[in-house]
Amino acid sequence: MNENKQTNVNPLLCDPEKGACEMPGTSGATGELKPVSGPKPVHIVYFTDPICSSCWGIEPQLRKLKLEYGAYFDIEYRMGGLLPSWDIYNSGGISKPSDVAHHWDEVSAYYEMPIDGDVWLEDPLSSSYPPSIAFKAAQLQDEKKALLFMRRIREMVFLEKKNITRWEHLAQAAAESGLDSVKLKQDHEGQAEALFREDLSLARSMGVRGFPTLFFSDSLGNRLIMYGVKPYEAFVQTLQKLLPEAQKKETDTGWEHLFAHYPTLTNKEFAVLSGRTYGEAEQLLKGLYDQKKLQRTQCKNGVLWKRAGQ
Repeated sequence: MNENKQTNVNPLLCDPEKGACEMPGTSGATGELKPVSGPKPVHIVYFTDPICSSCWGIEPQLRKLKLEYGAYFDIEYRMGGLLPSWDIYNSGGISKPSDVAHHWDEVSAYYEMPIDGDVWLEDPLSSSYPPSIAFKAAQLQDEKKALLFMRRIREMVFLEKKNITRWEHLAQAAAESGLDSVKLKQDHEGQAEALFREDLSLARSMGVRGFPTLFFSDSLGNRLIMYGVKPYEAFVQTLQKLLPEAQKKETDTGWEHLFAHYPTLTNKEFAVLSGRTYGEAEQLLKGLYDQKKLQRTQCKNGVLWKRAGQ
């Protein structure tokens, strides 16, 4: 492969073996993070993107880490700018959105997370910048609601085949997340873009080469990096290297408690959170659906569950 093809590799073709969506022409992390000064001993800076399939792939691990070790860390969410536009990808066999559709279906099976690649055939996204800027606008209103917003737009693009560059979908997600959609649009067209550019600048200074990338740091300035999709144990080990005294919190793994904490769950997420195999989780969730205790959103490559009546 020649150099030109390497620099034009499409980051939407995430490498399942590496567990990452890599940006073209980037190198490893070199920048500095400020020492932690918050109330929790470990600070995580997470570079991600709304349409990063590998980031969707670590949702089960991140959700479990928050449940079991959330007392020890906080997460700062930063946008990475995975897809500026299609104009810059014109070689290496990837030049148009439809080239990504089959790849997303393959990644879905690899991560056991529902992703329907047909969005790239039916209503392809021109860029990941608009939903990323919308997330920065959401953060201006409320950090927790912004995370609900991010979750919702990911569900839209990965399961519902919705083009989340379109404002009607962003406005719907904002309303469903408890955000003011009018203010979101004002901020999206105002200061949110500058905040997004700051995230891109920070990503460059930190040498972020793909997503997901998570920087774990402590009050002494020690820093560890996690890159790509890793098993849950790797997240725990990274945290405990910085904070050996971190102890797992025993949590209720019953379905009612898990759905109370996380309103929507995939089969894989429920399996990881409840300590079951994928097959066991799927069987239990289907049983709850048959009892009309859950409702589901079905896509070509999986299911999203939530409590009935929500």
